[in-house]
Amino acid sequence: MKTVLITGCSSGYGLETARYFHDRGWNVVATMRRPNHDLLPASDRIKLVTLDVTNAESIAHAIAEAGQIDVLVNNAGIGVVGAFEATSMQAVREVFETNTFGTMAMVQAVIPQMRERRAGTIVNVTSSVTLASMPLAAAYTASKTAIEGFTGSLAHELGHFGVQVKLVEPGYGPSTRFTENGAERMNGLIPETYAGFAGPVFEAFAKPEAITYPQDVAVAIFGAANDRSDRLHFAAGADAVALAGPR
Repeated sequence: MKTVLITGCSSGYGLETARYFHDRGWNVVATMRRPNHDLLPASDRIKLVTLDVTNAESIAHAIAEAGQIDVLVNNAGIGVVGAFEATSMQAVREVFETNTFGTMAMVQAVIPQMRERRAGTIVNVTSSVTLASMPLAAAYTASKTAIEGFTGSLAHELGHFGVQVKLVEPGYGPSTRFTENGAERMNGLIPETYAGFAGPVFEAFAKPEAITYPQDVAVAIFGAANDRSDRLHFAAGADAVALAGPR
């Protein structure tokens, strides 16, 4: 029976993905910064582990607790929406620490065991902002685009050892806690001088033509985790699939 470790399982895509893998017979290591046992079913195939992807000691502890990891899903992420001019470099660094460096640190921690077994899959979750630029998301887009390039390069070097690396690109999902989790970080990021530009943008956000649901992402992640081809990109959600086009 295979084991998947998923980061960021307290809500949204990560939580749904943990449930999805479990329902299909996998052992699931569901990680959260503040574990909540009420979120997932009581099962001997689910292990809830504390993990902060920005903390090296926390990462080392989670990897040790998990044991053999057949699939790593880097889903943990934070958002920031607002005018880049008004976004402090501290906020930018916070976004990169989780979205970019946290993903890289998790990958680096799991590579040795996968390389030695010459088996395993790493799935990095980015965003459809890497498929088409979105206004008022410059820092967030940069953090996710960095992972796209990182993953593409990594797929070549780890492929030599039989380890596969995949990208899942979810679309816009207002049903997740993306903006709620970043509310404090986003205070004051729409100055009055940007109000005329931001107003129509937020109106469009509120009435999207298509959206991505957590199960869309869970299905895409599960597909990527089990894919044995050289395919790198997996768009998730109707809007992301439309943006990805023939790719």
